[in-house]
Amino acid sequence: MDFKEASKLGSCLSKDYAEDMFRLLVNYESISASEAASRLNIHIKTTQDFLEDLCSLEIINKEEVYEGKRPYFRYKLKASKISMVIDLTTLNLKEEISDSRLKIRIREMKNAKARFTTSRSSDYISNVVIWMGEGRNRTERKINLSIPQGRFLFYLPFPTAEPICISDIIKLAGIENTHVPEIVDIVQVLTGFGVIEKR
Repeated sequence: MDFKEASKLGSCLSKDYAEDMFRLLVNYESISASEAASRLNIHIKTTQDFLEDLCSLEIINKEEVYEGKRPYFRYKLKASKISMVIDLTTLNLKEEISDSRLKIRIREMKNAKARFTTSRSSDYISNVVIWMGEGRNRTERKINLSIPQGRFLFYLPFPTAEPICISDIIKLAGIENTHVPEIVDIVQVLTGFGVIEKR
């Protein structure tokens, strides 16, 4: 199960009426959305959305039936147990990090709307504040950094300096390989905000 599916399942299970809805699905051979809605005294659209989410998660099946000429769906429980297993290794950036990616040359973007705050020890950056918008609508986004990220950004070339490849900055900062994924992550984030320039 990926995070999108897990989020959908979690959302379903968190509903006040979830247990009662599952009780109906367990005890009825099949049930329509209107039957379930009237039984639980909840809105028909709310019921339909809930049942459709369960269908997409393959917890229940739906079958189109006809009452006269009017078609509607009946829902039937497919699974008697629900397990949520999320493979966190799919989120591991190590799998995506190639040598060519670490050879990308970067530097601070000229006129970036950001402020780098140095730590008390003055040997790494503790956070980056990014200004977004203009005038009265301007907002701040503060990103607190891990120490390896802060050391990396401490050696980030200024806008007027020549860009340096990511792997060389990692070496300059004395960062261990185990921290490379979090370095790649912060480079992606700050590039997206227009704080880091790739060359």
